[in-house]
Amino acid sequence: MEKENIKKQNKQLRNIFILIIAVLGVFLASYFFIDSIKQFEYEGLKFKVVKEQDLIFYNTAIPIYQGSPITGRFIGDYNFYLRKDPRIIGEEVAFKGELRLLENIVFNSTQDFNCDGDGIIAVANLANLLGKMGANVIKNDSLNCDWAGDYNFIRLMPGDKTEIRMPGPACYDLIIKDCEILEVTERFMLEIFKEIDKAENEE
Repeated sequence: MEKENIKKQNKQLRNIFILIIAVLGVFLASYFFIDSIKQFEYEGLKFKVVKEQDLIFYNTAIPIYQGSPITGRFIGDYNFYLRKDPRIIGEEVAFKGELRLLENIVFNSTQDFNCDGDGIIAVANLANLLGKMGANVIKNDSLNCDWAGDYNFIRLMPGDKTEIRMPGPACYDLIIKDCEILEVTERFMLEIFKEIDKAENEE
């Protein structure tokens, strides 16, 4: 009888031990799953998902230099917050051309893209990034694409598909469909992030 009781107790202890391990396993799996949702990597760039009430931001830190990332003086890491998921805009918003950034950049817009306030946010964020990189950014609706390639020309214009085209050697048309101005400007920013990361890794 005593042996049976011992066997019964051992079996109960074993079952409790298995249950504890299973619960711990579920807890750890849930923790790592939730943590993986909060941060991810896309095109070599690390992003963190930040929730502020009903808003979701995608945060990444970019090293800022005075001058070239290779020869310039390192100023520090600067945090940028995208409103659109970089994994989605990176795949859905085409970038037709290659990135070539110059010291002088001209913004131009063929119409007012207010888009319930998104237009102001979109242009300000892009201009902020370019400014942090040391570019001289001006808004001038009378200038056009410089075919000599002496300055960057970034034009916001409506179209049938949200995408980025490169009509000249240093010119970029940010085509906006249905007020998708955040999608196209942040896609342009994403390309800049990738270029900075590429230059950083080539040091």
